[in-house]
Amino acid sequence: MIVEAVPAALAGERLDRIVALIGDLSRAEAAATIAAGGVRVDGSAARTGKVRLAEGQIVEVDPGAVPGPVLPTSDRTVEFGVVHEDDAVIVIDKPPGLVVHPGAGNLDGTLVSGLLARYPELVGVGEDPIRPGIVHRLDAGSSGLLVVARTSEVAAQLIEQFADHSATRRYDAVVWGVPDAPHGIIDAPIGRDRGDPLKMAVVAGGRPARTDYRVVGTYSSPALVSRLECRLETGRTHQIRVHLSSINHPLVGDPTYGQRRPVLGLTRPFLHASELAFEHPLTGERVTFTSPLAPDLQAWLDAAEV
Repeated sequence: MIVEAVPAALAGERLDRIVALIGDLSRAEAAATIAAGGVRVDGSAARTGKVRLAEGQIVEVDPGAVPGPVLPTSDRTVEFGVVHEDDAVIVIDKPPGLVVHPGAGNLDGTLVSGLLARYPELVGVGEDPIRPGIVHRLDAGSSGLLVVARTSEVAAQLIEQFADHSATRRYDAVVWGVPDAPHGIIDAPIGRDRGDPLKMAVVAGGRPARTDYRVVGTYSSPALVSRLECRLETGRTHQIRVHLSSINHPLVGDPTYGQRRPVLGLTRPFLHASELAFEHPLTGERVTFTSPLAPDLQAWLDAAEV
């Protein structure tokens, strides 16, 4: 049983939205769970998801009452780049704004939908039917490289490589200000923000998380900012964004973790997955793929002044 008190940030929200958030469900799945009797509010069974809750009310969600997942559909209109493909893997260059897989509020138009249109054999690959072939992720607002497995065996191998850190990822980022140390490691646990469950935060008792960063350039205009290379040693939700904000150098353009600073003309966080390396599951060869900055980020950087 999942038991949560409604935080101040969600006071006045509908029950079905709150259930979707705390249960990591789509709104449709949340509504079905409520209809199946799997949700209680302050000890009483909920009969509708339309009721709005107050801060401090207790919501209980029975995971056993959650209906089976809504399987993704194919969509040929979803656009994405392919850097490499062979019998084992597909390396994607994801554009900004594209959600990787279905989830709460994003059932259609995801990268998975586009993949299923181009590669229908991905159905059933891996252990999660709503994320076929997906072995790691990028935030919707981020761009860059993502590897997709073409068989369940390959998926298991790649997941293991990300878990033991033999698969490596490098990101290009631009942050506010100049970090005190030109090179550093942020080692701080990440979990749900206790004041706002829509966000992640550095919290005691969170999951271990380590981000390695290096300053590779500074700019004085349109503001004092730094370009960083970041390498993930773990892969927590929003890790780079949360960690850099925690040291008071949030990503430029980040509407969630940017500490209410100006976006400086950007429409999304300045974060791009520029390099991905792993051992090829079939050959054992170490393979490395790179991606140039997405056009919107490159144009912004070209206009910045050193």
